[in-house]
Amino acid sequence: MPRGRYALHDPHDHTPLGEEHFHCAPGPSGWRYVSQLTAPDGAHRGSVDLAVDELGRPIRLEVNASSWQVRGAAIDGITWVRTDPAGAEATEGNVPGAAGFTGTSPAFLVATARLLRLAPGAPATRVRLVALTDPVLAARTTDQAWALVDRAEHPTDSGPLLVDEYRVTALDTGEVHTVHIAGDVVLSAPGIELEHLETPPSAFPEASSDQA
Repeated sequence: MPRGRYALHDPHDHTPLGEEHFHCAPGPSGWRYVSQLTAPDGAHRGSVDLAVDELGRPIRLEVNASSWQVRGAAIDGITWVRTDPAGAEATEGNVPGAAGFTGTSPAFLVATARLLRLAPGAPATRVRLVALTDPVLAARTTDQAWALVDRAEHPTDSGPLLVDEYRVTALDTGEVHTVHIAGDVVLSAPGIELEHLETPPSAFPEASSDQA
C-alpha cells in the first residue's frame, strides 16, 4: 500500500498550494485512493476519497474543499452532487458522455490512465472528463487527448520500476503537458511533485483485451 506526500503548486507561476498526504491500494474490485490536503501554513484544506472499479471507472468519489463537498460516480456517464458550505442546498450535475473526473489531485491522473489503458506508441485517445476546479469544486466539462509515449524500466533499491510517460493535451486550449506514472503513484506532473514515498508503487493487473 503506497503511502506518501505530494507537494502541490500552481502549474503556471509555481505558487505553493500545499501538500497532499495520501495512501492508496489496488484490491479485488479496483483501486482506492484516500488523502488529506493541507495549506502551505499546515492548515487542513480538504480531502479526497476516490474508488474506481477494475476498468478504472469511478464507483465512488467524495471530495471536500473550502467546506464544499462533491460526491459522484459513473452513473449515466458521470453524475455528481455538490453541496454548499452551509449544507442548505445541493445541486446535481450529469454529463452523459463523460468517463471520469479530473482535478488537482494526483488521484485523477492515475484513475484516467487506468481507465484508458493505453499501449505505448498507440494514437492518442480522446476522453471527456468532469473537472472539479479549486477552490470551491465548481464542475466543468473538459476534453483531453492522452497518449502513452514511452514505457521504461528504472532500477531502484527495491527492484525494477516501470514508469509510463504520458502526453496529455487539453483539447480546448491545445496546451500539452507530460505526466509520469509508476503503478498507482504519480512521479511528476504539472503542479505535482512527489516529495515522499514510504513504500513502492503498487502494480495493476495486466490490461484486459476486452476492456472498453
